[in-house]
Amino acid sequence: MAHFLTAPFSLLPRLTVTSAIDILVVAVLIYQFLHIIQGRRAVFVLLGICILGVIYGGAIFLRLELLRTILALLAPFTPIALIVMFQAELRRMLARLGRRPFLGISQLERRELTQEVVLAVNQLAQRKIGALIVLERKIGLRTFVESGVNLDASISRDLLLSIFQPLGALHDGAVIIQGDRIAAAACFLPLTTNPLLATELGTRHRAALGITEESDCVALVVSEETGRISVAAFGEIELDVPLKRVEQLLGERLDRRDMRSSAAVAQK
Repeated sequence: MAHFLTAPFSLLPRLTVTSAIDILVVAVLIYQFLHIIQGRRAVFVLLGICILGVIYGGAIFLRLELLRTILALLAPFTPIALIVMFQAELRRMLARLGRRPFLGISQLERRELTQEVVLAVNQLAQRKIGALIVLERKIGLRTFVESGVNLDASISRDLLLSIFQPLGALHDGAVIIQGDRIAAAACFLPLTTNPLLATELGTRHRAALGITEESDCVALVVSEETGRISVAAFGEIELDVPLKRVEQLLGERLDRRDMRSSAAVAQK
């Protein structure tokens, strides 16, 4: 009986150190690729390819020769089509592997990015220049990124100040930050429909609340009337936030921590 149960496992190849390393490297590459395409249209392209694969298998099983032949003729061109469609994602994945293969954003880089955003928000507040900056967390904001002007630029104080200059082409709308990049500017965001929201809050504050109601992002708002800074997260907004707290919240966001605890503290 014992032999009957162990017989199927004896046919499997043994797991050696080399095989384990091979599996680990492939898993890391797949994880990096999935992490990069998260929240992008590429996900739906991959889903479409999987559906075509299922249809091809069904065509073979049901002996649908015409359909099988057509799909078989298209199959050799699939790798080339994938490279063309995913060239930006592949380039970004290779760049990420080259900069930090396993550790992600370093602590030093994280502090530098936080300082750039904080300095920009501080200067915008001092000049009473309205601004709306959204920082993506785990839930992708690709749909909203595509509603604006694509930038894919490094985070810098000067760039953020230039974007929100009055009468500028990108002044209206939101800036969306993904990871260590400014993904897009002049993005359209959904407005909150919360009837309990104070009537004196403007469109930027309502847009900040609206986007945080739909995702786990963090939104920074600078009022052009008062120059005060507000922080929205998880459908709640904290008004007139000191600069030190803004830096704290951004540090938590870039560290991928849960913002619910911070939002709860802000409401006490």
